Amino acid sequence: MVLRHSDWGEADRLLWLFTRQQGKVRAVAKGVRKPRSRKAGHLEPLTHVSLQLARGQDLLIVTQADTLEAFIPLREDLKLWEYACHVIELLDRFTYEEGENDALYRLLVDTLERLANQPDPDLVMHYYEVRLLDLLGFRPQLFHCAQCGKEIKAEDQYFSAEQGGVLCPSCGRESKGTRPVTMAALKFLRHFQRSSYPEARRARIPTNVMREIEGLMEYYLTYLLERGLNTMSFIRRMRRENRE
Repeated sequence: MVLRHSDWGEADRLLWLFTRQQGKVRAVAKGVRKPRSRKAGHLEPLTHVSLQLARGQDLLIVTQADTLEAFIPLREDLKLWEYACHVIELLDRFTYEEGENDALYRLLVDTLERLANQPDPDLVMHYYEVRLLDLLGFRPQLFHCAQCGKEIKAEDQYFSAEQGGVLCPSCGRESKGTRPVTMAALKFLRHFQRSSYPEARRARIPTNVMREIEGLMEYYLTYLLERGLNTMSFIRRMRRENRE
């Protein structure tokens, strides 16, 4: 999967790829910026490709490229495109060139396919965020208080990014930097944690609860990454402009 690219030299392009066999890697596509390059169309971001790579002195070199899936619906809809870019941004920021990770690769491909074909992109995006955190070792604690360990009851709670999960009302009121979380939002986040995607997609989440989940996930992700997410800023701005 092509994550992103940048110009390299006079006619080459440096690619960031997420591969089934090697995880995230960088590779050079030589001459791809020339007008007659046959590989250029296969190496755009958000393209699922089959590549042949040769070992260069410092970087891998793309010797052959064939498109497996271009995800055309994502390229024809600005909202879907930006959600797909959010998926890529999260994976790119959380991962390093650290070897094979088939589960992350499968989650990435499946999520882009779902965005291109399913009617509820918000559900697809937030299910991806929850599963991504699981695979990366940042699974938030949603069933017991992350501070005192007591089982969470059916009432509104607090969420602490620093402590990595939900806090009961008693602990949450005394802790700094927490956010309130309604039981409705918590119910759906728990559902995402313990369900397969076919099970999760049957959920009917009210718009106000979906926006609460969005804010909560952005708060936690921003804390983990120690910086804001460019794509979430754009998604909110686009939503405001559409209302106007």
